[in-house]
Amino acid sequence: MNLKELSNRKARFTGGHTLCPGCGEGIIVRAVLQAINQQVVVGCATSCLEVSTSKFPQTSWKCSFIHNAFENVSATMSGVETAYRVLKRKNKIKDDIKFVAFAGDGGLCDIGLQSFSGALERGHNVLFICLDNEAYQNTGIQRSSATPYGAWTSTTQIGEKHKGKEQFKKDIVKIAVAHEIPYVAQASPSNYLDLVKKVSTAVSINGPSFINILSPCVPGWRYLQMESIHVCRRAVDSCFWPLYEVFVENGVEKWKLNYDPKDKKEPVINFLRMQGRFKHLWNDNKDIVDKIQANIDRKWEELKKRCSV
Repeated sequence: MNLKELSNRKARFTGGHTLCPGCGEGIIVRAVLQAINQQVVVGCATSCLEVSTSKFPQTSWKCSFIHNAFENVSATMSGVETAYRVLKRKNKIKDDIKFVAFAGDGGLCDIGLQSFSGALERGHNVLFICLDNEAYQNTGIQRSSATPYGAWTSTTQIGEKHKGKEQFKKDIVKIAVAHEIPYVAQASPSNYLDLVKKVSTAVSINGPSFINILSPCVPGWRYLQMESIHVCRRAVDSCFWPLYEVFVENGVEKWKLNYDPKDKKEPVINFLRMQGRFKHLWNDNKDIVDKIQANIDRKWEELKKRCSV
């Protein structure tokens, strides 16, 4: 699959929405839906994506779309997918339909974690996607469990005693893998065809799948709106956001690394310097930067070992 083939497919997500200029979510959602070549039903948790694309009487969705509360998109799509299987078994539906659940990190890693975990454990044939912009950006830029260590948010302020968030980011990918579902991946809009390929793989597999996608946020991360893809590329090249996928069959995990910068691996400070949420670390607080770099290096080496087995 290439960009020309994707461009010839009917768009299921259109312009006219009110997402911020430079927001990663519009780029990601368009890629996800273009990668699926069947009918699709989308569920969307309350989020930046929902409030900016489905304000009555306008909508940017040219497919079946279900708005959910913040915490229950996984539960809703579990019910919809189950109803579809029943109706198809009774020959009341003939079409092949794919189901996709979009949520932010707050709506999936935090208050939606319970219903997400339940859906994975029950084995619903749904593609779950986390649009990880690393905070509750829609409600005032509050920290989430996915907010990186050292980052400013409106609830992790900078002062004499506190220098941003004081915990490292939750690893939602490993949590999903622990459910032994068939397919889990991590992707970035900076690597567009890699993202498209992972979506295609996910919807081709029978059973639940999950893709964690980095979604840059201009007001929350505090960078120039034209640099969204560049910020994501720095995240990937510094291994802050590695690209990989995990296949699980009969309880056996197969980890696959999709991109290795090797000798071109950048120091994480190059990624941090692009964002105002880390500006307190640029010249001072070197100990915090060192901790971030050490954590990235440790997890990167662990990932490479997993992928080499």
